[in-house]
Amino acid sequence: MTLSAPRIRRSVPRASLVLALLLLPACASVTPIGELLQNSSKYNGKTVRVKGEVSKSVGALVAGAYQVKDGTGTLTVVTEGSSPPPEGSTVGVKGIFQALITLGSKSLAVLKEQSRF
Repeated sequence: MTLSAPRIRRSVPRASLVLALLLLPACASVTPIGELLQNSSKYNGKTVRVKGEVSKSVGALVAGAYQVKDGTGTLTVVTEGSSPPPEGSTVGVKGIFQALITLGSKSLAVLKEQSRF
């Protein structure tokens, strides 16, 4: 069975659409930590994703905090309901960014963890 040219032309856009829909969840962007800290008012209260290495980790089985560094900055992540990941591991985190204090160009901020990826 061979496909005619018009039939191929009709199926290519459909296949492209299906592929795009399948890849869309994987394209959720990761925001550099330096960007969050430099533009804290833009991201304050918004859900963001960061990815990096866990540099410090403290906590118990159901709550804790850890720091994630990505080469552009370091951000403290607060977790409730799960223990923090071990130091040295690479983690992706989705959460709500909260700018606590901004002095000049420096911000003290945390990310309230919603999930890890």
